[in-house]
Amino acid sequence: MKSAYLFSLLVLGSVACFTPADAQTNQKPKTKKTTAKPAATTAKKLGDVAAKTAAKDTTKKGGGNNPANPNGQQGSSLSEEIVVTTNYKPVLADAVKIRRNPNLEDVSPYKAPLTYSTLDKRLEQNSAIKQLDAMPLPRERDSVLNNNYVKVGAGNLKTTFGEAYINNGKDEAMQIGAWLKHFAQSGSDVNKQNQSRQEIGVFGKSIMDDNSLSGRIWYNRQSNYFYGYAQNTTPVTTDPFHQHFNTISAEGELAKNYKDTERVFNYALKAKGYLFSNALKARENDIVLTGFINQTIKQFYAGVSGTLDMSSQKDNAYNITNNIFRANPYLKFQGDNYKIDAGVNIATEFGFSSRFYVFPSARAEVQVIPDYVRVFAEAKGDINRASLRDYAETNPFIGQDINIRNSVDRIDITAGIKGTLAPGLGFKAQIYRNEVKDMPLYVSNIDAQGNNRFAVVYDDGTTRVSGFKGELNYKASDDFELFGKVDFKDYKTSSQWFAWNMPKFNLTAGTIIHITDKFNLTGSLLLRGETKDITYTNALLPLDQQKSITPYTIKSFADVSAGGEYKINKKLSVFVQANNLLNSNYREWLFYRNYGFNIFGGVGYGF
Repeated sequence: MKSAYLFSLLVLGSVACFTPADAQTNQKPKTKKTTAKPAATTAKKLGDVAAKTAAKDTTKKGGGNNPANPNGQQGSSLSEEIVVTTNYKPVLADAVKIRRNPNLEDVSPYKAPLTYSTLDKRLEQNSAIKQLDAMPLPRERDSVLNNNYVKVGAGNLKTTFGEAYINNGKDEAMQIGAWLKHFAQSGSDVNKQNQSRQEIGVFGKSIMDDNSLSGRIWYNRQSNYFYGYAQNTTPVTTDPFHQHFNTISAEGELAKNYKDTERVFNYALKAKGYLFSNALKARENDIVLTGFINQTIKQFYAGVSGTLDMSSQKDNAYNITNNIFRANPYLKFQGDNYKIDAGVNIATEFGFSSRFYVFPSARAEVQVIPDYVRVFAEAKGDINRASLRDYAETNPFIGQDINIRNSVDRIDITAGIKGTLAPGLGFKAQIYRNEVKDMPLYVSNIDAQGNNRFAVVYDDGTTRVSGFKGELNYKASDDFELFGKVDFKDYKTSSQWFAWNMPKFNLTAGTIIHITDKFNLTGSLLLRGETKDITYTNALLPLDQQKSITPYTIKSFADVSAGGEYKINKKLSVFVQANNLLNSNYREWLFYRNYGFNIFGGVGYGF
């Protein structure tokens, strides 16, 4: 009963929602006193009351029979007519009782307080596809380097050849080793056209935490004969004088290890020297002490370098000391696109000569095309010490009592361009103008027997040397490389008619070709222009008298050489070297013919 009663109240509430239409008829609601009826009677009559009430409201709001609305338009009430076709009589079976009681237990989970900490790590963008790293190939056994190797060979001109290198192998802290070289040959057409060179030495290097210490000691010997005689002159003796040069050299260096920091203090100390002698009883001793200190602050460098060069020369006609001291304070600025060096070179002579000079020492380099082309300019000067050893290395046929005089580069100005034209193709081109005081020149000194032993004269005054230098290097791949240098010079002398024995043109070139991993080829080319020579007595004459004498002319020449090496296995190899392939009888020095075609070969062994 209670359920039926509640359901009746719900239905009556719904009917009450449709009864407000009576409020729009302008009729006052009438109060009618009713007597309470039983709940069953009320529920039974509920469907009839709802139906009558709905029909009444529809008729009033439809607007079809309303005189106030002749057009039949609807107001703000219903927009369509509702027709009830049957009476709705709900029954108790339509009601459904929810058979579920509320859960009164508190089962919310416990959440512990969370703590957070930030990581000092950059967030990587992992959305892109990561590039795969190439897997390194296992090292081939043949690529393992040998610590030591020996080469021996022989050739057609009684040529003997030998080389040996020995060291302790890979060691990051210590390197020690020794080397030995030998080469000798004899000409077949000229009497006593013999030469030989030997060299033996040891070296060592120790790398410590902050500094590195390195040094080496070696002995060099070179010998030859004065086989050059004047043309149409029959030598009085068939045994020309045997000349030899002995040099014992040593050097050591202490340097601070490089550190990649913005502020660093660098320093280095180096000492070197040699003892030189020849068969004519000439002696020369030299000790050179060099050092520098440098403070680096980012791209700014400031420092000073110094050199003390102490030497003595002794021959039959003189015994002198020849010392030079140099100090070079400098500032350097370096960036990605430029380099600037600014400083001075303070040089002074003391000993048999006393002079004091201050030279410029400046260089600038600017990048005009990034990663491809740079232009540079340089201005410098220095004192060049006269050295018996240097003279003998340039011309092994010098005689006795060589005049000693230091030359001075008053000002050397250079400007040029360098860079990369294409991948693997590098170049360098520069023009220069030098002013040299007392430039040394080699001249012939022919004795009564017609034997030529060269002497040294000096161009009194200032010699102006202008020229062009070019370098080219092309490396197409690891299997092919081509390189070359060319030098054009023009001399304006003061007291000498020509720059004797100084060529105006010189070209050197070479190539390296790796045919396979086991077979290599090399080649070289030398082109030298003609030179002029004069006898020593005529070179001492005044300039106007020299011009009345016809000088000697040494013609230009070309020398082509080639070599090859075949690697049999990782330890054993064979090699061959052929020189003067054109078999030209050219002369580099007056009356001294060079060797003709010669070839030698041998084997090499690494261990």
